[in-house]
Order: sequence, then C-alpha cells, then structure tokens
Amino acid sequence: MSPLCESFLPEGRLNEMEPFYPLKAWFCRGCFLVQLEQYVSAADIFTDYAYFSSYASSWVKHADDYVAQAVQRLALGPRSFVVELASNDGYLLQSFVRRNIPCLGIEPAANVARAAIEKGVPTLVKFFDAELGASLAAEGKRADLVLGNNVLAQVPDVHSFVAGIRNLLAPDGTLTLEFPHLQRLIEGNQFDTIYHEHFSYFSMIALDRILGAHDLAAVDVEELSTHGGSLRVWAKRAEAAEPASARLLELRAREEALGFRSPATYRAFEERVHATKRRLLSLLIGAKAAGKRIVGYGAPGKGNTLLNYCGIRTDFIEFTVDKNPHKQGKFLPGTHIPIRAPEKLDEAKPDYIFILPWNFKDEILAQLAHARGWGAKFIVPIPEATVID
Repeated sequence: MSPLCESFLPEGRLNEMEPFYPLKAWFCRGCFLVQLEQYVSAADIFTDYAYFSSYASSWVKHADDYVAQAVQRLALGPRSFVVELASNDGYLLQSFVRRNIPCLGIEPAANVARAAIEKGVPTLVKFFDAELGASLAAEGKRADLVLGNNVLAQVPDVHSFVAGIRNLLAPDGTLTLEFPHLQRLIEGNQFDTIYHEHFSYFSMIALDRILGAHDLAAVDVEELSTHGGSLRVWAKRAEAAEPASARLLELRAREEALGFRSPATYRAFEERVHATKRRLLSLLIGAKAAGKRIVGYGAPGKGNTLLNYCGIRTDFIEFTVDKNPHKQGKFLPGTHIPIRAPEKLDEAKPDYIFILPWNFKDEILAQLAHARGWGAKFIVPIPEATVID
C-alpha cells in the first residue's frame, strides 16, 4: 500500500486522512506489457503537478543534446514543426525556440505549463489523446517531429495516446519516445521507479506490439544512461519506415534471450526486491543504533515508493532537502518526512546523506563534495544499499 508519490503534503494536512492504494505491477502473458491497475485518474495525478524538469541541470543538458541531434538528423529548420507531449516546464522545447524552429508543447498540468509559457514556449494545457491528435491535424498542424520523454509510462490509455501520435505525424514525420527500459529496471533492481503515476513499464517487445497496432514502426533505438537506463526509440509511419537498424535488431534478440516473455523473469525480480528491503533496513538500523544522524537529499517520486515500501520515516531520516521551491516546506507523502531548502543540510551536518534520486548520484556527489569536510558519508539505496565514504 502506497500513497501517490507526487502528492506532497502541506503542514496543515498532516493530521488528515491520507489515501493509500495497492501498488502492484502485473505482467501480461498476452502482450508482454508490465502494468499497474489504475486506481486514480490521470487528471487527479497530473492536473497540478510538483515535478519541474528544469531543476535537474543534467536533465536539461540531456535535452539540449537531444535537440542538437534531432535537428541535424532530421534537417529541421524554420519551416519544420515540432510537438512535445508532456512538455513540462519547457525544459526541452526552449532549445527549439532558440533555434527559431516552430514548436508546440502539450502539457496537462497548468501550474507547470505556466512556467513554459513564461519562457516563450507555446504550450497547450490539455491531455493528449487520439481526439486531440486528429483535431490538430485537421487544423493543418502535422508534425515533422513528435517527441515524448518519460510520458508513455504515465498514460493510462496507451492506445488512444499512440493513435493520437499517428494522427499528428506528417506523412514522413518522425516519432521519438524516451522511457526507462524494463531490462535496466530489472537488472538494476530499480523497483522504486514503480509507482502509481507510472502505469506501464516497457520492453522493446511490448512497445513493438503497441506501435504496430497503430501502423507505426520502430526504425532505430538508442540505449541511454538516463533514469537508470532508458531507451530512445525512433519510429515512423509504417508505410514510410526504413528497415530496422542493426542496434534495434540486436536489442530485440537480447530481450528474447533474457526471457522478457516469461513470468519466471518477473518472479525472480520480486524476490530480489524483498532482499533489498531487508539489507537497507539493516544498514539504517545499524547507523541509528550507533547514534548517527541521517538526512535525505532530494524528494523525487521514486523516493516515496522506496521509503513507504521499506517503512522508513522520521525515526530514520530527520528531513530531506530539495532544490525545487515548490516542494520546500511540505512533507513527503506517507512518511511525512519534512522537505527543506538545501542550505539546511549544511547547517545540520549529518553523519549520513541518503541520496533518494540515485539516478543523479554523480551530479549530487559533485555538488556535495564539501560535505566530506565534516566527515559525511553517502547512502545510495539502488541497486543495493551502499555506503560511499
């Protein structure tokens, strides 16, 4: 049982009843998609959202690099049209704006979309689906590039979403989808990336079936280090698609060999998750028994899955810090660990700093190098509980 991972609480609501929902991932023997049951609507989750992409500097750099690559690969220019689905605060499309390439962001969270509009990024505040894709196409807005970074997993009706992409794409348009790779999730024991806001978890096997159902075809794939290991899939309308690249063919064969069509693969992962919880709690219990102070760093959604599943509350972690001012002064859902500004970490000088956004571990360790001056050690929980001295 777990709360919605981005539902941060103001102090005045700490004594109110807080909804918890079953958090179970299921494997479909028919289409091979790993998916959650839906307990709340997407509107309940994403209409007012606490995640702003621009606060992760390495993620903004990742987006800038992608734009440079896409512009060169697809020869995009002032006569092109780019659409980003779930464009957040304009962290990516601002790079197209700087290049004078016409673009449009589609973002359902009005509070986040406002930040994009303030940056000069045209943004439509709506959920994207088949109907909206058809409506934009009818207005003559056919896209040379449609991109979706870390959105496909957050769509409850994936068929309507992909149908909308097909409607929106120009005849020779290109689609890129970026999402955490199920292979890396399992190999890296990244169970904390499973939460209610992520409805689906994709292998290439499952994605091929979804694209094919809507006359789209993958033509290439890149394996990325972001978010613990992601895929960036390049796709086109099936009738305009070139043959699959060598690296796409290799990935498909690898997933088959690793057993991503077999329930046994997922049962083994489940047992590893149980063992990781026990090891992490043993580490924390030992540190507290020795009288050590532990403070968190970051307040990502994934951290709330980890903390609630393991039962880690303020008896272990006094507070956490986050650069996002929209989170500061609030409390983590379920555990009620307070979120403070980063300078509070230096004031507390804890013995251990628990890194919750482990996917940005290297960036965070560089930012906090000065903490070694007071003898701080770092706890990284994934893939296994590790102390960095």
